[in-house]
Amino acid sequence: MRIRPALAASSAAVLALLATSGAPAAAAPGPAVCAERAVKVAAAASPDVADVVRISVTNQGPRPCVVDRIPTVVFGDLDGPALPVPGTGSAPYRLAAGHSAYAAVRTLDPASTELRLVDGVTVAGHPAHHGRTFDAASLGAPDGIRVWEPVTTWWHPTRAGADTVLAEHTD
Repeated sequence: MRIRPALAASSAAVLALLATSGAPAAAAPGPAVCAERAVKVAAAASPDVADVVRISVTNQGPRPCVVDRIPTVVFGDLDGPALPVPGTGSAPYRLAAGHSAYAAVRTLDPASTELRLVDGVTVAGHPAHHGRTFDAASLGAPDGIRVWEPVTTWWHPTRAGADTVLAEHTD
């Protein structure tokens, strides 16, 4: 039990030594991953573009937290999530308390000659979250959501920003 105080004291001494030596100090850790109960996920069909779903995540907690910069979007029982555009890896996306982020999902490649119909889509702000499932009818597709090679934008501070990125990546 005495290890923690000793480590804390030695860590403080090392940081003080670094500060006086001109060496850069370690950066303070950023916000934690948003608790799933602290975020609200929403989805709606785009009123302007067929086969596009607009999604959002809102931090309803009292402190900043992070989600993954790539929304997790999974279609019914199909394998794998929507791929990010532009292509990238996982990284944190900071959400201030009470703020939202937006992404746009294209469910069907416009050049596709094939498709699958699914009865719902699950959206999560972070891969560790279970996410929220939206049925096809609530997304304006009572016969099923048309899916083939789906893509999603990263989270953006505005809906218009997400729409612009998706439009730039439509063949």
